[in-house]
Amino acid sequence: MSGSTQVGSSASSTAKAEPSIAPSSGSGAKGSRSTCWATSSRAEVAADRPVDGSTGAPARAVQQTKDVDPTDDLLSANLRNWDERVPIHTRSRFYDVEHWLQTRPGPRVREIEAIGDVAGLDLVHLQCHFGLDTLAWADAGARVTGLDFSPAAIAAAQALAARAGLAGRASFVCASVYDAARALAPETFDVVYVSLGALCWLPSVGRWADQVAALARPGGRLYLHDGHPMAWSLASDSLALEYSYFEEPTPYVDDSEDTYTDSDAPLANARSYEWNHGIGEVVSALIDRGFRIDRLTEHDWTVHQQFPWLVETVAHHWSAPAGQPRIPLSYTVVATRTP
Repeated sequence: MSGSTQVGSSASSTAKAEPSIAPSSGSGAKGSRSTCWATSSRAEVAADRPVDGSTGAPARAVQQTKDVDPTDDLLSANLRNWDERVPIHTRSRFYDVEHWLQTRPGPRVREIEAIGDVAGLDLVHLQCHFGLDTLAWADAGARVTGLDFSPAAIAAAQALAARAGLAGRASFVCASVYDAARALAPETFDVVYVSLGALCWLPSVGRWADQVAALARPGGRLYLHDGHPMAWSLASDSLALEYSYFEEPTPYVDDSEDTYTDSDAPLANARSYEWNHGIGEVVSALIDRGFRIDRLTEHDWTVHQQFPWLVETVAHHWSAPAGQPRIPLSYTVVATRTP
């Protein structure tokens, strides 16, 4: 597969890669997999916000690895990768922190419609990156806690909260999402919020659901919006299935040297690992842990040009052209923790 290697190979990727939710300016190599979004991106903005002009980077090529267990070593590699991204992202036009500080757009309309009024509620944002979405919920009146495994991201989130005057209503904790309940104990929450490029970085959706169940109060709600596993199963240049739809023990490896923002800065810690998780696996994991599924919505749009044949219908909403087959590109789960 062009531009990708197996774990342990000495060959390096020659394809410039783009994991993320930035609009992509090019197509991937034939057979490449347009892979996971970044966590907590602000590339998806309210529909009345203008497109920021960021063109992103070409889709990256990845390959499923063989004979590699999803151990902590792989997650440590992802941590090094994300630590390095933080200063690039906080300076980027893609996130446009200064514009966010000036406009304070708040949560997305569809998220408010799904979750409801959060004023006075306790909300935890898992895999929060440097906290823009977390702080948007603080602006909406919630008491927020952001959790991320990157020390660099947490430091940036704390600094941003101080600049925004939200340090008294927002706290940030550095821990693995697989250790979230212990790290945040004894706190539990009215809302568990997970958005855009979270599950793909985790080898086991069951372990993730364990943490969500431990964090949600009885009657508390989960909001999950993520890339659709069907889309991650497709080749980048066609509707042909090329990758597993289901959770596999072996990850996909990517050696991209760039991130998805407008910066050309190469990543020294380029290698990262990703996993796919089927819709049934995600929903069943939640049901098995005491959640009632209130809504499961599959969307025919995503927030970046994941495939070269997608078109932007409104700002940061990409879908198939008119007359072409509609396929699921993202999905939303809203669930309630039963007593």
